[in-house]
Amino acid sequence: MREVDGVIAQRLDSGVPLVGTVSQYIISAGGKRLRPALLLLCCGALGFKGAQRFNMAAVVEFIHTATLLHDDVVDESELRRGAPTANARFGNPASVLVGDFLYSRAFQMMVDAQSMRIMQVLADATNIISEGEVMQLMNMHNAALDEAGYLQVIRSKTAKLFEASARVGAILSGATSAQEEACAEYGQAMGTAFQVIDDVLDYAGDATVMGKNLGDDLREGKTTLPLIAAMQRGSNAERTTIQTAIETGDLSMLEAVVAIVNKTGALEVAMASARGEAERAIQAAKQLPANDYSACLVNLATQLLERNH
Repeated sequence: MREVDGVIAQRLDSGVPLVGTVSQYIISAGGKRLRPALLLLCCGALGFKGAQRFNMAAVVEFIHTATLLHDDVVDESELRRGAPTANARFGNPASVLVGDFLYSRAFQMMVDAQSMRIMQVLADATNIISEGEVMQLMNMHNAALDEAGYLQVIRSKTAKLFEASARVGAILSGATSAQEEACAEYGQAMGTAFQVIDDVLDYAGDATVMGKNLGDDLREGKTTLPLIAAMQRGSNAERTTIQTAIETGDLSMLEAVVAIVNKTGALEVAMASARGEAERAIQAAKQLPANDYSACLVNLATQLLERNH
């Protein structure tokens, strides 16, 4: 990961000072670097030690960071990882344009791998992420969104880059098709579990630990799994309360919504879904050669269920 951070620092260099300033601000804000970590771990599990893995790990982090910059503008978010978002600090135009720079820099770097297959995987993933963002936008304040629709959004918006990161690690390693699919399934399952837990924490987390404002999802009108489960399990009056809160984004209703979510056991339902995805990831990792790296992939999926930020 230190090697990856070195590549990131080098490739953030730009002759336009504001590009470097905004990029450095969000990249150095303390992200988990999970996507590049998955790529490196899959390479390790499959025995690939080439330097290109550091370059491709930086690519997926750039793509992820670009999506964050654009997300925060769309969502009008003011806090991420306990600090002001880039759009709050530098304004929306700078955030959008620097996000564009990071996307284009990532594609410049992809060429270095000299692999059409890797370019195809990452180009397709970037396109699907964008589609997921549009799907989410279309479903803002839509209280009728069901679990299947919710999963379609998060598998596109969040899980796709996890899946692509793991798959690229397998491609770099010259993996068999079965190994590549196992890596991809691991990534997709991990990304899905990660987002479900993120959505749970918006109603059960600690704002100081999470580094973002609780209730942001409700304010933005996002119908997430805890709310879907609560509407399925609650009384007619409770269902109406949640529907109204989603449709209006009224944060004064947050306390009532959290009470219903807790009373109906909706958080447990959502966590059970995340556990199922984590178990799917574990089974996929067990299809890879047994070594310290594949053991780490298993451990990562197990620990994911304990995250609080």
